[in-house]
Amino acid sequence: MLKTCRVCNEEKNKTEFYVGHARCKKCYCEKVKKYRNNNLEKIREYDRKRGNRQPSGYMAEYRKSNPEKYKAHNMVNNAVRDGRMSKPNHCEGCGDICNPHGHHEDYSKPLDVVWLCVSCHRTVHVLKDFIE
Repeated sequence: MLKTCRVCNEEKNKTEFYVGHARCKKCYCEKVKKYRNNNLEKIREYDRKRGNRQPSGYMAEYRKSNPEKYKAHNMVNNAVRDGRMSKPNHCEGCGDICNPHGHHEDYSKPLDVVWLCVSCHRTVHVLKDFIE
């Protein structure tokens, strides 16, 4: 089923739109980026007031109790940074254009990751917890 974007006036598949929006995902993302760039100090101030969502010391405790996971995460981040591994611009689960997370099925193989959007990554972990 096709729908016309009210901004770019292109006819696109309905999957190219967020539910209930008249702009396509591409135009919506451009709007959000423009707003962020024009209101950067306001957004930063909001983030400072909101604070970190985890309690103080959470990351230090996580690293201490999960050294293999922490090492694997760092190896992937370093490989992407150094150009030894490329990070796609889409989810390997659902195919959506996004900034995917690297999911490890086996932390003993740190550079063997599946790139998943937040939603697919959460689903994989929920299903894994459900099965175990």
